[in-house]
Amino acid sequence: MKKLVFKLFGLAIIVMPILTSCNKDDNEIPETNTIVESLTKGIMDGKLEENYTLNAASSYNLTGSFIIESGVTLTIPAGTKILADAAGTEVYIAVLMGGKININGSASTPVIMSSANANPGDWGGLTLCGKATTTAGVDAVAEVGGFIYGGTTDTDNSGSIEYLVIRGTGAQINADSQYNGVSLYAVGSETKIENIAVIDGADDGVEFFGGTVSVTNIYLKNNEDDAVDWTEGWSGGITNTYISHTVEGFSTAFEGDKVNNNPHFTNVTAISSVGGTALQFKAESGATINNLYLSGYNTNIDMKDEGPLGNVVIDGYAAITTDDYNAGTQVDVSAWTWINAGL
Repeated sequence: MKKLVFKLFGLAIIVMPILTSCNKDDNEIPETNTIVESLTKGIMDGKLEENYTLNAASSYNLTGSFIIESGVTLTIPAGTKILADAAGTEVYIAVLMGGKININGSASTPVIMSSANANPGDWGGLTLCGKATTTAGVDAVAEVGGFIYGGTTDTDNSGSIEYLVIRGTGAQINADSQYNGVSLYAVGSETKIENIAVIDGADDGVEFFGGTVSVTNIYLKNNEDDAVDWTEGWSGGITNTYISHTVEGFSTAFEGDKVNNNPHFTNVTAISSVGGTALQFKAESGATINNLYLSGYNTNIDMKDEGPLGNVVIDGYAAITTDDYNAGTQVDVSAWTWINAGL
C-alpha cells in the first residue's frame, strides 16, 4: 500500500509541471496587431500584413503612408470615405507587387479619397505596383516610396477599382517630382478599373508606367500637370475619357512619352475654357484614338520632339497638327452622377 502511495505521489509530481505549463499557454494573451487595431479605430497608417475589409459607409483618417504588402488584400466597401488629414509627401496609399486592393464603390455611393479641403497638393494619392512588363525592366524602382515594380506577367492582377473619386492629390516629392492622383506602375491586364474621377490634383490625374491595364470611364478635372500621362511602353487603353480644364497653367490633356506600344483610346472628350495644349507626344510615343472631340485648346496636337505623326492615329488617319478635331461625339457624363455623389 505504501509503495502504491509513493508511486502515485511520484506520478503526480511528474504530471503537475505539464498541467501547469498547459494552463499557462492557454491563458497567454496573443500579440496585438497594431495596424489592425488602428483600423478598428478609424485610423489608416502603416503596413497592412493581413487581409482586411473596412467598414461599409464609414470614415477613416489617413495619417501617414498606408501600404498593402505582397499577398495581402484590402477591401473598401461602397460609401467609405478616406480623409488624408495629415498633409505632405508621406500621406498616401500604396499597393505593393503581389498585393491587391478591391474598391467596391457604387454609382450612388462611391468611395471617396480626399484631403480635408481638397486643395491641389495636399496628399499623395493612390499607387499600385504590378508585375507586368515595362521598358524600365524587371524590379524597377518607383519614384514613389522607392517601391519595386515590373516583371514578365502581363496578366497580373492588382485587384479591382470601381466608383472611386480622388481629390486634392499631388504632394511634392522633390524639386522635380510630385505624386499623381493614381499611379499605375506595371499594372497588369487582369486588374479591373472602372468609373474613377481625379479632381483638383497638383500633378497628373492618372499616370501609367508601362503595364497592360485598361480603364473604363474616367473623369479628370483641373489636374495641374497632365490629365492622362503614360510612359515606359504602356500598352493598355481607356474607354470613355472626359477631361475638363477651367484653371490656367496646366500642362496637357494627354502626354505620351518614350517608346510607342500603341495604347488605345475610345471616346475622348477634352474641353478647356483657358486654352493650353490638348495632346502632346514626346520621343517616339503615339496612340490610336477613336472618336476624339477637342474644344478650347490653343494647340491640339504637339509633337514635342518632332516624332512621327504616323504613330498617332486618330479616327483611322495619321494625326494632323492643324486639325480642329471638334467633329467627334462628346462623351456624355450626365449619367455619371457618382462624380459628385457623397461630396
